Amino acid sequence: MSRVFFISSNTSTDPYPVYPLGMAVVAGAMQNAGHEVKQYDWLVSGEDLDPMFTALKQFDPGMLSISIRNIDNVDSFSGEDGWYLRKIKELVAALRIHTRAPIVVGGPAMTIMPEVIAEYLEVDHAVVGEGERSLPALADDLAAGKKLPRVIQRCAPLEGDKFASPLFEADMVEYYLQHSGMVNLQTKRGCPYRCSYCSYPHLEGRTFRMRSPQLVVDELECLRREHGVERVFFTDSVFNDPQGEYLKLCEEMIRRELDMQWAAFFRPQGMGRAELALMKRSGLYALELGTDAGADKTLAGIDKNLTYADIFAVNEACIAERLPAAHYVMFGGPNEDESTVLEALKNIERLGVSVVFAFSGIRIHPGAPLHQRAIADGVVSADDSLLKPVYYFSPEVDQRWMEEKLAQGFAGRKTRVFPPDEGLKRIAIMKDFGYRGLLWDKLVRFPKTT
Repeated sequence: MSRVFFISSNTSTDPYPVYPLGMAVVAGAMQNAGHEVKQYDWLVSGEDLDPMFTALKQFDPGMLSISIRNIDNVDSFSGEDGWYLRKIKELVAALRIHTRAPIVVGGPAMTIMPEVIAEYLEVDHAVVGEGERSLPALADDLAAGKKLPRVIQRCAPLEGDKFASPLFEADMVEYYLQHSGMVNLQTKRGCPYRCSYCSYPHLEGRTFRMRSPQLVVDELECLRREHGVERVFFTDSVFNDPQGEYLKLCEEMIRRELDMQWAAFFRPQGMGRAELALMKRSGLYALELGTDAGADKTLAGIDKNLTYADIFAVNEACIAERLPAAHYVMFGGPNEDESTVLEALKNIERLGVSVVFAFSGIRIHPGAPLHQRAIADGVVSADDSLLKPVYYFSPEVDQRWMEEKLAQGFAGRKTRVFPPDEGLKRIAIMKDFGYRGLLWDKLVRFPKTT
């Protein structure tokens, strides 16, 4: 069996540091398959390479596995600073000096454009898709001296309860609890929706693959018992499935008197006060909502398949249940024009005390339907590389005018955030005061009840 040295390459702390769950899951699968593993988090080390090289020498691995969470931060205002791959390429080059072990990369970013990223990083192999089976098989093949292609294509998607349980490291958990107040867990993979810009269906498949509520709560209890975790974020593409399976998980959390707080990313559709009240009883304390556009016309432009009537209904239910909600809204997408920008500002005003994060432009990923729309609209050509961030901006609206309108509409309001770095400034202040967690939820002030 092989000795595998895992490295989490993500060093972004905006808006807060995120536990490297993908690395932990694949490390757990490798250990279950009989391999010896060592997990190393570059962020936890303070981005210092020397401790990494010392740990690498001591462990003497037969293979290195680098987890790449994101290609960039999908913020059109950040420029080159928001592109993460250059830093990872420098890491790979430095590792080459200190080991002869083959370097393998995986993670969500690799599945989006594996060949291009693997070539740019100059790594030996890239694993596409879920790594629980692919990586142990790759380690065995390399140990046997087999010649393999650079890109290892995905295995068949795993059923929910076949996902590997994450191998949490105590020192890493301690770091993330100290700096963000929470760790992550996954209750399902996949996404059946067809939002034109989104890479989740390509990453995880077009159906929800659910883990059993009992298994998820077992892992939550373990986090509480062994690591003192009191707050988690569920990293599902969408937590609330139309069939209502998510409510069974909440019922199991209540039945076991788990006493943990949690948050997740939701589709703003099909939830009323009854569902929210149940989730609140199970520990839900805040919702992040994939609202995505500002008007019905632009929602249709990204194939969102919901309307502002749906969004208002969910938002009003959140306010009634006194649950902080944050809406993430992208401007400049397909069908955006001056009328939709003005309509969006009116719609956002109706969201009341909820928080709204606005973004300018939509990151174009190869293979996503938005890519074809961008080619048809002349935003990009079919030959353009999308390795570095390229954003869709509707030809029907002037970008500068749009951004000025957003800045004017959001000015002086704590719960309205544009441009994105305004949110980071506010969150930094709260961090300085010792707050941990999502932090944006602290901006919400519900009316006093009589």
